[in-house]
Amino acid sequence: MLDLLIHNASLPDGRQHMSVAVQDGHIVEVAAGLLAPAHHSVDAQGQLLSPPFVDAHFHMDATLSYGLPRVNQSGTLLEGIALWGELKPLLTQEALIERALAYCDWAVAKGLLAIRTHVDVCDDRLLAVDALLAVKKQVAPYIDLQLVAFPQDGALRAPGALANLQRALDKGVDVVGGIPHFERTYEQGTQSVKLLCELAAERGLRVDMHCDESDDPLSRHVETLAFETQRLGLHGRVTGSHLTSMHSMDNYYVSKLMALMAEAQLHAVANPLINITLQGRHDSYPKRRGMTRVPELLDAGINVAFGHDCVMDPWYSLGSGDMLEVAHMGLHVAQMTSQAAMRQCFEAVTVNAARVLGLEHYGLEVGCHADFVLLQARDPVEALRLRATRLQVFKRGKLLAQTPATVAQLHLPGRPGQTRWMPDTPGFD
Repeated sequence: MLDLLIHNASLPDGRQHMSVAVQDGHIVEVAAGLLAPAHHSVDAQGQLLSPPFVDAHFHMDATLSYGLPRVNQSGTLLEGIALWGELKPLLTQEALIERALAYCDWAVAKGLLAIRTHVDVCDDRLLAVDALLAVKKQVAPYIDLQLVAFPQDGALRAPGALANLQRALDKGVDVVGGIPHFERTYEQGTQSVKLLCELAAERGLRVDMHCDESDDPLSRHVETLAFETQRLGLHGRVTGSHLTSMHSMDNYYVSKLMALMAEAQLHAVANPLINITLQGRHDSYPKRRGMTRVPELLDAGINVAFGHDCVMDPWYSLGSGDMLEVAHMGLHVAQMTSQAAMRQCFEAVTVNAARVLGLEHYGLEVGCHADFVLLQARDPVEALRLRATRLQVFKRGKLLAQTPATVAQLHLPGRPGQTRWMPDTPGFD
């Protein structure tokens, strides 16, 4: 007898009336119309069964700290960094853990079961590192939490940051981070990319750098990142996050740059909610959108994922851990409104993001982990349009969270007693 059978489901690739059979935490069969004895059986009623959402870029050490010790009044990236510097001496490990665990609860309810979070290593105490390592251990049964050693104030600019980063890796942090555009000079930024990529190569680790998070078209550290990836043979293991300067670059230069990135098999992560909030702050009109060139990167064969980046912290006052909200914003900012492009936005918070993290056994095929979310939608486009309710969330075939379907009882003149899915879709019954 199966442990779990999901039947009559729609899948993101367009297959309908599909059954997904689960045994011992793994998918053992995916077939149309399969019915078999199971300890637990779920009739999906034609709704969308998706692999879990994945956040390719987040800052969990800062999450839910909005208003501490004050609010970012200008809304700029630089004031956010300064504000985080004011907050760091006031942090306690207990408060960091409490906020991170609260956010992880939000994430599970939204079907978000894998997160790559950057953690600041510029505090000599490594308080945030120790806190998130403890969180990672605690949430391991239900969230894959990947930590990036992130020198927020610059690996070479901040005293002791490079040594702290190495200490963080020794403690068990997974990925080497960096922020070359925040170093004191362009030359130091270039040097930091070289040193950090060499460190990752020596340790056999992945790299994820905040790269060119600027409106300055001359911030071009991603070119160096692609070069070092090629030189050190780190293909497929390196991510450039943000890349917002690319929206201001000359088109001819970008045509060369994207070819270099593709050759190095770089991953790119855009953070739609935050990029359009923080960038363009020095513009009057016209104002730049502030998000990197997502459709063009995809067309160049580069794996592009979306991240939430911030939730209620010094940089961003909103957010709820909803990756459909992230993809919904990315769709609008990048003007990705064709059916195919909208599906690409859904993939940016699922399969593409999983590729960034290097997740194994992710997906809805035989042999994959039985991790998935049942959405109140018929397909990925509808899921984005509605920011669909997560009806049920499963990890290794076990139910983690469930939310009642969104339904409204209407009392309209001349049309009494109607019950409607809300927002409604014609034919959705």
